[in-house]
Amino acid sequence: MQPWKLYLNLCLQTALTLAVMGAILFAAAGNSSWQQAWWFLAIFAAGSAGFGIWLGRHDPGLLAARLGSPIQRGQPLWDKLFLIVIIPVWCGWLGLMGLDAQRWQSSHMPPWLNVLGGALVIGGFAAVLRVFAENSFAAPVVRVQAERAQRVIDTGPYAIVRHPMYAAAMLYMVGMPLLLGSWYGLAALPLILLVLAPRAVMEERMLRRDLPGYAGYMSRVRYRLIPHIW
Repeated sequence: MQPWKLYLNLCLQTALTLAVMGAILFAAAGNSSWQQAWWFLAIFAAGSAGFGIWLGRHDPGLLAARLGSPIQRGQPLWDKLFLIVIIPVWCGWLGLMGLDAQRWQSSHMPPWLNVLGGALVIGGFAAVLRVFAENSFAAPVVRVQAERAQRVIDTGPYAIVRHPMYAAAMLYMVGMPLLLGSWYGLAALPLILLVLAPRAVMEERMLRRDLPGYAGYMSRVRYRLIPHIW
C-alpha cells in the first residue's frame, strides 16, 4: 500500500475510534466539558499519531498490518470470538467510567491520582512503541504471518515476558480509570484482564504448534505478562 494511503487510513481509523470513545464517555457522563475525558482523548490522539508517523517511517509493513481488518484469513475462530466479546466489553467499561465519575459522581479521586493515571497511560503508549520497535510482527490479529516470513522474536522486552504488548496495555488500562476519576472503572479492570488472559494462552498454543522455534522460546522465557508471577 502506498504511504499516503496508509496515513489516510490511519487518520480515518483514529478519527472514528476517537469519535466512538468520545461519544460513549460524554453520553454516559452527561457533561461535554468533562476535562479528564478530554485529556484522555488528547493523549490517545497524540499516541496514535506518534505510532503512525513512527511506523510509517520505520516499519510500514507493521503499520499496514495494524490497520488491517479485524477479521482475516488464517485467523482462528477463537480470536474472532474474542474480538466480538472485547469490543462491547471495552465500550461498556468506558460507559461505566463516564457514569461513575460524572453522572453519578460516586467516585471522589484526588487530582494527583488523575495526574498519575495520565502518566500511566502515556507510559503504556511508550511501552507499546518499544514493542513495535522490537517486533515487526506485532499485528492486532492472532495468526502466523507467513506472507511476511514471521519468526520468533526473543530480544528486548520479549526477553523478559512472552507478551509485552499485553503487559504494556495493562499500564494504560490501569491509568485510564485513574485519569478519568472512576473507582468503579478500576474495580472492573480485572474482568477485562480475565478476557485478555485466555487469548494470551490460546495464542501461545497456536504459535507453539505453527511457528518454528516458539516452543524453545517458551522454555527460555517462563513468564507471560508479569515476571515471577504469571
